[in-house]
Amino acid sequence: MVNIPEYYAGKNVLITGATGFMGKVLLEKLLRSCPGVKAVYVMVRSKAGQSPQARIADMINCKLFERLQEEQPGFAEKIIAVNSDLTLPELDLSKEDQSILAENVNIVFHCAATIRFNEPLKDAVQLNVLATQKMLALAHRMKHLQIFIHISTAYANCDRELIEEIVYPPPVDYRRLIDSLDWMDDELVSALTPKLIGERPNTYTYTKALAEYMVQQEAGDLNVAIIRPSIVGASWKEPFPGWIDNFNGPSGIFIAAGKGILRTMRASNDAVADLVPVDVVINATLAAAWYSGSQTLNRPGNILVYNCTTGGINPFHWGEVEYCINMTFKTNPLEQAFRRPNVNLRSNPFTNQYWTTVSHTLPALLYDGYLMLTGRKPRMMKTITRLHKAMMVLEYFTSHSWVWNNDNVTINPHASLTVKSKHVCCRKRCTTGTELQFLSVINAG
Repeated sequence: MVNIPEYYAGKNVLITGATGFMGKVLLEKLLRSCPGVKAVYVMVRSKAGQSPQARIADMINCKLFERLQEEQPGFAEKIIAVNSDLTLPELDLSKEDQSILAENVNIVFHCAATIRFNEPLKDAVQLNVLATQKMLALAHRMKHLQIFIHISTAYANCDRELIEEIVYPPPVDYRRLIDSLDWMDDELVSALTPKLIGERPNTYTYTKALAEYMVQQEAGDLNVAIIRPSIVGASWKEPFPGWIDNFNGPSGIFIAAGKGILRTMRASNDAVADLVPVDVVINATLAAAWYSGSQTLNRPGNILVYNCTTGGINPFHWGEVEYCINMTFKTNPLEQAFRRPNVNLRSNPFTNQYWTTVSHTLPALLYDGYLMLTGRKPRMMKTITRLHKAMMVLEYFTSHSWVWNNDNVTINPHASLTVKSKHVCCRKRCTTGTELQFLSVINAG
């Protein structure tokens, strides 16, 4: 087997969701670590009056791409923005673009999805299932495609305690669901949603499970692999530690705790906080495409699933998260903090509700009263309301634990996943000629 940079050399790559959190890191890492890649097509829609080309130009000017700019000043020439909207028929691609992609693309990374947990079911199906179906249809037309990578989530099957690296059948046939949603009005869909999603906590995990099964059913002769990351957070090392571009999920919660706004949260101290740095996920994704794309044993009919999780290798519990948050922000306080950081995780919902009222709602009301008396606009209750909504979304994941099998990630029985290369990923060192076992980085914790 060739090493990872050699595998990507001379190849044309297509990325969906390149303007999203993981998509940006994937694009940067691919161009920086695999400088021999020929071209990277990114499917982007026009937004707020900006063309796809303008959006990409703005994106690559952010701090994430500074290291790449220093090492490869001409990297932008390899990025080709393709005007597309995944919610429209034929992905809203022009005939010319369809032909170009069909003739040239060798590797597809399908990262685009809605990550809003409370998305209406119709919208979630449109973005997570139907868009994936359209991407598969496009992939079937690609004459030189070697691998189609579908980014899913480790929580797609969170109704199970043990999650293997296999595709599970969903509770309903996705074809029938799509047909039914087509004629149902929004009110009826909303009423049926709790029954449809069953034990899953939200439409996001439900539709990601449907998408996985749809990929398995409609892959046909395509070579496909599925990546399932758990809770993706800020970068561990690459291109520099701590990079993140949003306050979604745990990131927003951590900042709220650091500001002293968040004082109580429902979580089980003994539950595993399966947090994984975004650069670890991207390293795994690029390496999985290399492995699945270059191995004859993984040809059509044998879809490899990669559970990119940390809990089984280096478990980190929510109780430890509480300690780390308090110690970190007391040692390195944030500017303009509302009050001294001191968050407490509580497993009992009634106790947590009491402390939510005492330590969140009442102080927010008093502070807003003070702002109004001094002629300023009240804002704290609005912030607290948004924070509580975010915490309600995360409660399910902070109060439960899962066991993920990740043999495909760590100890693949068919071949050694140790390679020699520069920049593919690193655990303790990264120099030319150093042997790097690409997914041992999960020990980052």
